[in-house]
Amino acid sequence: LFEKLSIYCDRYAELIPVSFVLGFYVTLVVSRWWGQFENVPWPDRLAALVGGHVRGVDEASRLTRRTLMRYANLSGVLIYRSVSTAVYKRFPTMQHLVQAGLMTPEELRHLEDLPSPHNKFWVPCMWFVSLALRARSEGRINNDVALTAILTELNSLRAKCMKLYGYDWISLPLVYTQVATVAVYSFFLACLIGRQFLDPVQGYPGHDLDFYLPVFTLLQFFFYVGWLKVAEQLINPFGEDDDDFETNWLVDRNLQVSLLSVDEMYDSLPLVERDMYWNESKPQPPYTAASAEHRKPSFMGSALDISVPKEEMEFQSNLEQIKEHEEANYSTPLLGGLGRLLGVQSPNFPRSSRVPLLRRRPGAPLSRFPFYLHPEAPSTPSHVRQPLNQERDPDYAFSTMPLYERPGFYSCPQTPIHCVPPAVPQQLTGLQCKKHLMKLNRQHVKEQ
Repeated sequence: LFEKLSIYCDRYAELIPVSFVLGFYVTLVVSRWWGQFENVPWPDRLAALVGGHVRGVDEASRLTRRTLMRYANLSGVLIYRSVSTAVYKRFPTMQHLVQAGLMTPEELRHLEDLPSPHNKFWVPCMWFVSLALRARSEGRINNDVALTAILTELNSLRAKCMKLYGYDWISLPLVYTQVATVAVYSFFLACLIGRQFLDPVQGYPGHDLDFYLPVFTLLQFFFYVGWLKVAEQLINPFGEDDDDFETNWLVDRNLQVSLLSVDEMYDSLPLVERDMYWNESKPQPPYTAASAEHRKPSFMGSALDISVPKEEMEFQSNLEQIKEHEEANYSTPLLGGLGRLLGVQSPNFPRSSRVPLLRRRPGAPLSRFPFYLHPEAPSTPSHVRQPLNQERDPDYAFSTMPLYERPGFYSCPQTPIHCVPPAVPQQLTGLQCKKHLMKLNRQHVKEQ
């Protein structure tokens, strides 16, 4: 009975779609994890714009620049408190933000007096806008273009905070996590019974050679469970695990770099002097002994490595020669198709990059509508004229020939397709028209 149960579990365990469920689940988790990292707010660009456009070395200008960047960092800290347990444990109340110097008691009072039940991480952004407009009216920001650049970057920072808020609000469905977990562990529960050692002497199907230690089953277990643990680790990157985002470090780093950029680094410039490649047209930094072997020539393009025979480098000015090459290509459709399939072009049959499907038949008239008899005919446009040598020939009115031919195909002549119906000669009416038609038919029979 145990052997039958083992064979049954081994046979039907493969029906569990572990790879599909787990692969789709991990892909979704990793995409959300990377999306949250891409939306981490970095105030470096905003600090560069504030330091470059908010001008002034007086105390008020310095206060304006530092306050603007403090508002931007405060907005990021407020959103970190909402999504990260590590930051929330560092600043459990709003009073802790005042004690940390991220906001003043007056700003806290204004924040708490706002009658809004929603998350107020956007309030410092509005303070930023009001202070930037005041700096523009006071002349600390030179023009409206600079003000627009600053506010555009602030909106980008605010949008990233909003996306982090959305990622935390709309999480991965719990039932999907449960399905992936149940699929993995139920699969290995079936493998625990179905991959048991069975005596090969009994001749059970699939057990001709068996081992006491199921090596490949253990590898399967390591891969699938490790895959599941990766998803469980990345599902919340703002936690307190070792591989989660260092949000407290982000708070410290962003505040320090932004204040340093707009205060100590304001108008701070080292001495401008000539570089060591001043008189060299092709500067080449030196290589160390460890990196010299990795030096490579510049990549010029893959098409430049193609070798073209010398006789094919000459321009073709003779149209007849070009036509002969085209006919040679059309005469070997099998070889041409095989060459295109293999990606090899035969030098004996050069082809142009634009191969026409239809070629004008030799002797065909140049005009698409050459069969009009008289320009004054009602069905004939007035601006279309007929060749002089064919205008008085009544038989030419009924002669048709195909304008184009398909190379390699032989068929009966076809009337060219155009929008104007065939015109009957004005001088041929009634019985004369019938006689001319019979004459043309007899000529056609004789030619055949």
